[in-house]
Amino acid sequence: MNSVNSVKNQFVIRALLKWFSQNARDLPWRKTRDPYAIWVSEIMLQQTQVKTVIPFWERWMRELPTIQTLAKAKPENVLKLWEGLGYYTRARNLQSAAKMIYEKHSGKFPETFDDILALPGIGRYTAGAICSIAFNQPKPILDGNVIRVLTRVFGIRGNPRGKETNAQLWGLAEQLVSNSKLSCSSLNQSLMELGALICTPRQPKCFICPLRKSCVAFKENLIEQLPNLEKRVSSTNRRFTAFVVENEARFLVQQRPAKVVNARLWEFPNVEITNGETFPANKVFEVASDASPLCTIKHSITHYRITMEVFRAELRSKEIPVGKWLRVSELRKLAFSSAHRKILHLLAR
Repeated sequence: MNSVNSVKNQFVIRALLKWFSQNARDLPWRKTRDPYAIWVSEIMLQQTQVKTVIPFWERWMRELPTIQTLAKAKPENVLKLWEGLGYYTRARNLQSAAKMIYEKHSGKFPETFDDILALPGIGRYTAGAICSIAFNQPKPILDGNVIRVLTRVFGIRGNPRGKETNAQLWGLAEQLVSNSKLSCSSLNQSLMELGALICTPRQPKCFICPLRKSCVAFKENLIEQLPNLEKRVSSTNRRFTAFVVENEARFLVQQRPAKVVNARLWEFPNVEITNGETFPANKVFEVASDASPLCTIKHSITHYRITMEVFRAELRSKEIPVGKWLRVSELRKLAFSSAHRKILHLLAR
């Protein structure tokens, strides 16, 4: 690292730490150094906004306060606690990792980067975040917020997902955290915080940014061009028809199989509509009749834009379909995917 870069790095470190000490949000997982609590927060924060995560994290820590309680919890209870956060593989990986910690590390969260990285559902970023925040180790992190800050401040024009540019960014993140001395935790959190609050994707607050004096993108008017990300994949529309089938105040629900999207979550009987074909109720669900529209639900999963038309129907056959017939009070205890949870809310009114 040449002297010019060294001077800039030291300025960036000092400015970030000062700004963070005065502007850090009061988040519940910042009040602890418990690696388990920090790990749970980092997994929940993947692809989920902070304001959404806070009540989920607080409830999770009340119900499953230790690695041991998570390792021994019933999988359906874990999914229920996660219900509403989406990307349920994260919850399953948390429990799998807890079991591994309980068995291989005597229930104590590992402290080395390699041991943490070996846990299910943990990648380089999450391992680095846990090491630096919980143990104050000089391990780099690189998420969307940090990428945005580094590419703009240092004027890095390559695609951050490209091999060379990505390696350059990891190297830069490592230089910064390694030179932050005893403040590794605060340094990494300050990078994430600046990206979340100031150096935002659109309309960043450059004029109150503590790094604007050394920011290449600000000086050269490249804010809108950096980071140089690939265009997003265009969204795909998908249509489903779902049926709320009632019999003696009980409703039919089915559990999704293992190793599929939303595995082991519960849902109302449904079918995807392909090739523009419209299916009448008796073709989709042979035991139901007199279907009437209940609602239309629209939601998004990754790049899919999903429309689900929901019908209410009565049982007309003595044949009992695969699934469970449960009262609303019993349905509330199960973990549903987000769209089907909206149906349940309608029934529970």
